Amino acid sequence: MTFRLAPTLAEEFRILIFDRPGLGYSSPLNGSGATIRQQADLLRQAAAQMGAEKPIVLGQSYGGAVALAWAVDHPECVSALVSVSGVAYPWTTPLDPLYRVTSSRFGSMVAVPLLAAYVPDFVVSRSLQEIFAPQAVPEGYAEHFGTRLSLRRGSLRANARQRANLLEEVTELSRHYGSITVPLEVIHGSADDLVSPALHAEGLARDVDAARLTLLEGIGHMPQHVATEDVADAVRRAARRAHLR
Repeated sequence: MTFRLAPTLAEEFRILIFDRPGLGYSSPLNGSGATIRQQADLLRQAAAQMGAEKPIVLGQSYGGAVALAWAVDHPECVSALVSVSGVAYPWTTPLDPLYRVTSSRFGSMVAVPLLAAYVPDFVVSRSLQEIFAPQAVPEGYAEHFGTRLSLRRGSLRANARQRANLLEEVTELSRHYGSITVPLEVIHGSADDLVSPALHAEGLARDVDAARLTLLEGIGHMPQHVATEDVADAVRRAARRAHLR
């Protein structure tokens, strides 16, 4: 988020950016990976401690589910939501074999240290290309992101456990979207092959009365980097709808 989106909005908003527990330089919340609702509660508390008791909450991809959990469980502590390529509903495809292995006890003990030590840079680069497709990875993004940071043993374990548990957690959370009344801006690329716009974005537009959907034609999974101004406009709309501007 610090690569393009935060600088774009920095003159208009106070911006707080949080890693999911266990990722970046943060410590894991617990040994099971932390549910999306536990993560939302922790981040809500962190934001409040920094003076943001009722912020606009933006989440991308997995973070979109965390943002929805924040609004479902703590509606009094959010002014508006922005879901960017966000996960929202149960899907039918099986868990990626990598996560099946690394989220297991054996994989956590054996596979994770091997991945952390020996995954070559070209594998990380190829993964980034798949995440950004059909757009190219922006110049300078990999260096800014710090790809090796995502290969810390703790980060690999936390991400694997969170990802393995996500389907069950989203299935339960999705039953409560009708209770969301704060403004919700849903922005999603039409060419996103990782998180289906038809299932997740259009589903939110259908089930949440306060949702407004923006589909970005031809854009993939990372609009905050490749269609930054469109995402920034979604934040601005959320602020206006919440009467913050």
